[in-house]
Amino acid sequence: MSGHSKWATIKRKKGATDAARGRAWTKLIREVVTAARIGGGDQNSNPRLRKAVIDCRAQQMPADNIKRAIQRGTGELEGASYDEVLYEGTGPSGTLFLVEGMTDNRNRTVAELRKIFERHNGVLGSSGAAGWAFDRVGVITLEKSAATEDQLMEAVVEAGAEDYRDEGETWGVYTPPNDLDRVTSALEAKKLTIQASKLAYIPKNKKPMTGRDAEVCLNLVEALDEHDDVQNVFADFDLSEEELARIAAGAG
Repeated sequence: MSGHSKWATIKRKKGATDAARGRAWTKLIREVVTAARIGGGDQNSNPRLRKAVIDCRAQQMPADNIKRAIQRGTGELEGASYDEVLYEGTGPSGTLFLVEGMTDNRNRTVAELRKIFERHNGVLGSSGAAGWAFDRVGVITLEKSAATEDQLMEAVVEAGAEDYRDEGETWGVYTPPNDLDRVTSALEAKKLTIQASKLAYIPKNKKPMTGRDAEVCLNLVEALDEHDDVQNVFADFDLSEEELARIAAGAG
């Protein structure tokens, strides 16, 4: 989401917990199951599954858990089948939100997300309520130490990416959706360490938020992100470094 990497510093102030890791594993397992169901269990021919498995390993998930998730996706083992869903909503001061999820019960998920929006001065809307304000793009994240700006610029041009940005602790490389896997492979071939590679929704225009509205927006993002059925949250609000520092100080 817009600014999600820097907003994550607020959550780090609150400390990592076993419950948080459990939620992360739940989301990763669902992605593995769904990727295997859609594209098969062979990572070599299924880029989405390959990325999902890499993400699982980065979170130190046991290999047996990953294997069982793939087998559930391919039908070798019984298990829940998840539908991919996209919800749209509004938050404080007209901020717009897109919520990607995976669920085995659409009615339950939509009811629970509606309550989360309502508790944070927001409204879960119908299709088209927020999607118009975002572009669908591929986003590749690299550690800052992976390359200097000159090295990254050269690699991005040769790989055929659209743009790159300095995002504080990381570099962000942007591609058209259909070019994500090709550009990711091209950067890896140049020995650049990829932290993450995924499709995302990027706001066309960002809304600066301050004060109580900024805090409520962050709380809404966190509440949505903590729901087991939610995979990704994207929003069009933005916080200045000063505002982030103020909120982080209050969270400490």
